[in-house]
Amino acid sequence: MFSKLSSGLPGTGLRAFGATAILVLLAPLSSAETVMTINGKAMDSAVLDTYIRSRIQKPVDQLTAEERTFLTDELADIYVLSTDAKATELEKDADVAAQLELQRMGILARAVAATLAQDIEVSEEEIVKIYDEQVKLAPRFQLKARHILVEKQSEAIGIIEKLIAGEDFQTLAKENSTDTSAAEGGDLGWFLPNQMVQPFAEALVRIQDGRYTTDPVQTQFGWHVIMREGTRPAEPPPLEGVRETIVAQAQQSKLREKIDELKSSAIE
Repeated sequence: MFSKLSSGLPGTGLRAFGATAILVLLAPLSSAETVMTINGKAMDSAVLDTYIRSRIQKPVDQLTAEERTFLTDELADIYVLSTDAKATELEKDADVAAQLELQRMGILARAVAATLAQDIEVSEEEIVKIYDEQVKLAPRFQLKARHILVEKQSEAIGIIEKLIAGEDFQTLAKENSTDTSAAEGGDLGWFLPNQMVQPFAEALVRIQDGRYTTDPVQTQFGWHVIMREGTRPAEPPPLEGVRETIVAQAQQSKLREKIDELKSSAIE
């Protein structure tokens, strides 16, 4: 529907352990300059740049000197461990060898998929067709609601009893709800039903505007007492507002088809 990268190596004290950098260590890059040599292994500048790109969300040439020094030190940690004498022994371990092979193949697979995706085109006719299909499936109305979230079912039952006795919903929300909306009296604003988790949405559509749920509603977040405050028509977003999303979805679908096609002829 319309709708700091970091990995740890437990027990080593490393700040990061980039899989991409580990894999490129396996093959030296002749066009790169040597940044430093560790245990006889040259750290190429191209490897360092690849590692940096896997760790940050900005271009390499925008790094500060301090950031580059920090990341270079991180990569040096990886070189120190991966070129240690123990690493040569561990490469023979079946589990380690399998993990290295999976990482190598995973990177190659993503590179091939990216290349295939570049050749995928989505026509205007396809975009309009997908948009029309999604408009037909989209909810026709929005809801406005408040809720009170508590940890235990018994707490929710007690709050419902207080509502039946005439106490104010917003006041009870401020006093009892554990949700961040408590300060606003449990206000959730306007939303489409499918934007909420299923049990919450199902309970909400069963009651009328101005009513609250007389039975506690359980979700993965806890127990809810919900009040439906209003309903209004939901206008679908204009095509231009979701065009990029639709194109991405279509490209992903076509890529999946291409992979399935390759798989059918590759598996014996």
